[in-house]
Amino acid sequence: MREPVKTTYGRPMPDMTDPIAEAHRQWSLRWPEHADHMAAVTSVMRAQQLLLSRIEAVLKPYALTFAAYEALRLLAFTRAGTLPMGKMGARLMVHPASVTNVIGRLEQRGLVGRGPSPDDRRVVLATITPAGRELAEEATLALNESGFGIAALPAGQAAGITAALRPVRHAAGDLD
Repeated sequence: MREPVKTTYGRPMPDMTDPIAEAHRQWSLRWPEHADHMAAVTSVMRAQQLLLSRIEAVLKPYALTFAAYEALRLLAFTRAGTLPMGKMGARLMVHPASVTNVIGRLEQRGLVGRGPSPDDRRVVLATITPAGRELAEEATLALNESGFGIAALPAGQAAGITAALRPVRHAAGDLD
C-alpha cells in the first residue's frame, strides 16, 4: 500500500517512487506478459551501472579501469604471470579486440609486457611485470576493503545474487 503524499507548505511533494517500479507499472498496463522481464533486465542494467561506478571510484587512485584491473588480476593469478591473449579474452569473457586494447594500455604503463610465444610464434603472450603485480595487489586490497561496492550486503545475500544470475547467464549462452 502506498504512503500518502507528504506536503511542504501546503503543496504536495513529488512522488519519490522507484523509476523501475513505475516503468513496470506502465509496462503492465500495455504489455503485462513482458513487464516482469523488462523490470528484471532494467534492474540488472541499473545495478551494473551503480556497481561499476563504485568500483571505478575505488580504482581511480591506481589509474585503472575495471577492465584493466581484471586483466592484471588474471595475469597475477597465473603461476608464471603469463597467458595467451586469446585465453585472456575467453577467461575475461570479452572480445579479443578489448583484450588487445587493455593490454596495450597496460603495456604503455610498464605493467604488462607482450610478445610471441616461444612455442608458437602465432600466439601472443601477455606477461605481468613486477610493477603490474604490485599494482594488482594494491588495487585488490582496496577493492576488498570496499566490499566491491556492496559491503552493506551480507555475504549470503551477495552469494544469492550470484546464484540468481547464473540461470540468466546460462539462458543467454554464457555457460556451457
